[in-house]
Amino acid sequence: MTIKNDHKTVFLEGVRDGIPIALGYFAVAFSLGIAARNAGLTVLQGLVASALCMASAGEYALFTLIGAGAAFLEVAVLSLITNARYFLMSCALSQKIDPRMRDYHRYIFGATVTDEIFGISVARPGYLDPVYNYGAMAVAIPGWSAGTALGIVMGNLLPGRVVSALSVALYGMFLAIIIPPLKKDRAVALCVITGFAGSWAAGVLPGVSALSAGTRTILLTVGLSSLAAVLFPIREDEDA
Repeated sequence: MTIKNDHKTVFLEGVRDGIPIALGYFAVAFSLGIAARNAGLTVLQGLVASALCMASAGEYALFTLIGAGAAFLEVAVLSLITNARYFLMSCALSQKIDPRMRDYHRYIFGATVTDEIFGISVARPGYLDPVYNYGAMAVAIPGWSAGTALGIVMGNLLPGRVVSALSVALYGMFLAIIIPPLKKDRAVALCVITGFAGSWAAGVLPGVSALSAGTRTILLTVGLSSLAAVLFPIREDEDA
């Protein structure tokens, strides 16, 4: 298997496959822009944040901690935990890379991988041509960043009640993500319910409630995910 020579054609294929991703990103990032606006970020700050952190859950956690006045270390640790899945995606994607590919392409792949770009990349036969990913990124990243920036702009222009209503849209997105697997898997349902209960308890229990919101979130994330891994391990013979 070798990398294709017609880079222009492959780049345009990446753009074509990236357009639906960009449209989806724009809609989700708009809600993130509302969250960024509520956290006090400017349009430029939100634009840069989205360009550097292309992950809905990670970016929402980022904006939430910024709004809560969390320390830099808390923001960094929670971002690392929330986005840890990209380590696995990058490792899997490395199997699609031609051994002769230059290192800087590998670094860019690892820094810009998202769930959707990973999906279209692994679906292509043979080794990946870097320009395919660059084509997808060329539309997906601007769509994500522009959605966040527009969300901040509209958040500054719209009445407070409307902004408050739009802020709920992001919670709806997360509910849409967790409810389908929750219905199918009792382990997931138990983890979600335990997460809600643990979050509430951490905010009212003496000692724990005195910790910052960022620290509580980090402790809950690590603790609950570790407990779930021990109680509900995925067997090797189970379907992924």
